[in-house]
Amino acid sequence: MSSSTDGAISRSTGTSALSLYHLLDPEVLANPYPLFRRLRTEDPVHWDAFLHTWVVTRYADVLEVLRTFSAERTHTPEKLNSMGLAQMSPIAQLMVKQMLFMDPPAHTRLRSLASQAFSPARVAVLRSHIREIVNRHLDAVQAKGQMEIIRDMAEPLPGIVTAEMLGVPLGDRHQLKDWSADFAEMLGNFQHNPENAPRMLRTVQDMTAYFRESIRRQKDQPKEGLVHSLMTAEVDGDCLTEEEVVANSIVTMVGGQETTTNLIGNGVLSLLRNPAEMKRLREDISLIPEAIEEMLRYESPSQHTGRLAPADVQLGGRTIHKGQAVMAVMAAANRDPQRFPDPDRFDIGRKDNRHLAFGYAAHFCFGAALARVEGQEALEGILLRLPDLELEPGRPIWRNNLGLRGLTALPVRFHVSQS
Repeated sequence: MSSSTDGAISRSTGTSALSLYHLLDPEVLANPYPLFRRLRTEDPVHWDAFLHTWVVTRYADVLEVLRTFSAERTHTPEKLNSMGLAQMSPIAQLMVKQMLFMDPPAHTRLRSLASQAFSPARVAVLRSHIREIVNRHLDAVQAKGQMEIIRDMAEPLPGIVTAEMLGVPLGDRHQLKDWSADFAEMLGNFQHNPENAPRMLRTVQDMTAYFRESIRRQKDQPKEGLVHSLMTAEVDGDCLTEEEVVANSIVTMVGGQETTTNLIGNGVLSLLRNPAEMKRLREDISLIPEAIEEMLRYESPSQHTGRLAPADVQLGGRTIHKGQAVMAVMAAANRDPQRFPDPDRFDIGRKDNRHLAFGYAAHFCFGAALARVEGQEALEGILLRLPDLELEPGRPIWRNNLGLRGLTALPVRFHVSQS
């Protein structure tokens, strides 16, 4: 652990030295893994007094939380009203309708409808189209000798694919991306900064209005995509309400963009920081699927998720009481030496790499197959077409998002072929 990180962790904040509060420090956010290691080693089921939540960091314990704890963790509008936070009700009204915050059977009903659009068979058909998008964006930069990975590839690729999957106009993708980034900040950060509340409310209101209008338009002019699929789907004669269609179009839009953008950016950075592994991958491009899994484990795009204890539970020698909040830190579990030998080593050939980057069980990310294909195609295109890839000078800047790990920018340079 570096002395600067030690200093950041031990700085006096009035909270426990092990609190995830320290992720607010840019140096810890840039490298949270020493903090996660301390939590895993010293107090693997830790009561975080600042966050008022249990923080769980060992692989086996995180797996148990993901498998058996409740996802119904967002406050209802009524609860917010009783807390004097009525102004936040529009956000709650949206989130309580999203499958992300539901348990079976309500979750099962929504997931079965939405996941049809992301089946492995359907994603396989999309692969050649995704490759075309990747090559089009590489065509635009290849003669320049430099590229900003996030702006020029990691954002536009999932932005285009997500708009097409939803069945909304492709020209709207920049607006969808802005909304997605705002909503991701709300999902990923532990506390809503009061000064951000008005912007979050505007984002929720604008997204809701957008998808309501999309529903109205598609009633007259149907267009293939998830919005229309959710509008017309039936399960045992049961149809989704307009509120459910809107809420789950939004959560799909956000997940489809943020996870893949972060996977591509984090993955390319991991290769650049591990040149021997990048050379190994260039020499054997067939290792790309395994490399993507290692990127997901090593720098997980989704770092943690919240759950509620369904009953009084014993975990790691601690008693977690019914209804208490629990933070399952997948990024810490993915570097647990009890599960992954030499976990801080980036190894694109790692065997038995059953990481938790996409969650587990009922809430396993239904867009995982699509994210993997987008990541594989982006990585292959970059490696095949951009020789001698290296980082531009300067430290990479991580997004100020505590739960969804990604870069604000990743400028690189490469050799330009004279042929």
